Amino acid sequence: MNNVFDAVVLGAGAAGLMAAAAARKGGASVAILDHASEPGRKILISGGGRCNFTNLDARAENFLSANRHFMRSALAGYTPRDFLALVERHGIGWQEKAEGQLFCAESARDIVTLLLREAEGCALYLDTRIQAVTKGETFIVRTDRGEIEGRNLVLATGGLSIPKLGATDLSLRLARQFGLDVVPTVPGLVPLTLETPLPDLAGVSLPVRASLGKTGFTDGMVFTHRGLSGPAILQISSYQDGPLDAPLIDMMPGKDAREALGAIKKARPRAEPASLLADLPQRLARHIAGISLADVTCTLANLPDKRIAELAARIASWRPRLSGTEGYAKAEVMKGGIDTRALSSKTMEVRDVPGLFAIGEAVDVTGWLGGYNFQWAWSSGVAAGRAIAARR
Repeated sequence: MNNVFDAVVLGAGAAGLMAAAAARKGGASVAILDHASEPGRKILISGGGRCNFTNLDARAENFLSANRHFMRSALAGYTPRDFLALVERHGIGWQEKAEGQLFCAESARDIVTLLLREAEGCALYLDTRIQAVTKGETFIVRTDRGEIEGRNLVLATGGLSIPKLGATDLSLRLARQFGLDVVPTVPGLVPLTLETPLPDLAGVSLPVRASLGKTGFTDGMVFTHRGLSGPAILQISSYQDGPLDAPLIDMMPGKDAREALGAIKKARPRAEPASLLADLPQRLARHIAGISLADVTCTLANLPDKRIAELAARIASWRPRLSGTEGYAKAEVMKGGIDTRALSSKTMEVRDVPGLFAIGEAVDVTGWLGGYNFQWAWSSGVAAGRAIAARR
């Protein structure tokens, strides 16, 4: 290993590679260390293998943090349009699958290739395990392959989500070692588990509105063998106040369920009561009818309005009884992390430890589902990389 680099970046994921590339382009010498055998492993599995690499609408309001304004500077300094321009310069095709959500047209590997090309000239050490970090005049990183020194050190090893890819708490441990606070971490963008699972409904999907307090998301929900998943559930999970804090779920979003069922009764008075649920997926309709209408033998014309109101409430205001979440194994991200109060919002540098930077998922900034977390990786990485290059 070379003796002294301008920067040593811990982590060859999205944020780490982006920081290394930005620093290298500014003339800095950079070493990237990762214990994995290949870079960008989380990128490769993201977006169903096509990587939802940004969201054109990304702004501070789409992120959770103890400091809700912290990410503004980095997002303004390197925007989704900036990263899209980089994608296009590398000739990578892209698609907008939902409003603002950009995916690779072919493979997520295209993004990893882009990052490696941008970071050309950096020393990349894979299969390298970090054993200890100390600071004197430089940061000294002891690894199983020897020691490496950096005038600057970047914590970019990500969070605890998807441990099968090698996720660790290294950045959090090093942050504490250098005196930084860590906001308690929990799984974010994670499926929920039901106290009483509904395996007979596994695979059933439908649009819903899932809400907690004043925050709500209208999108798809899918029943799993253990609970609930889908975009609306993943989104609202990041707003839970504890894993048992159940969202309110409206299975007829955009409609007044009581009015909608009343209209069906008026239009089809001779139909069976179960026909009230014709707008729901068949298996779900049968399940709800078995609970709410099992004792009803009359036609819709004779079904009391009170029973229709009760059924509408079950459909529009379902509060599932939860047993918890699927945990980090199924979580898209880690919520919480290195407390942003210790960092400069412009450079991501630790104010009280000159030369130490923290970026990406390791920091207490968690984006919504839909490309926001990758944009945070790009923006925070560029902020740190540019700052390192500027002080050469």
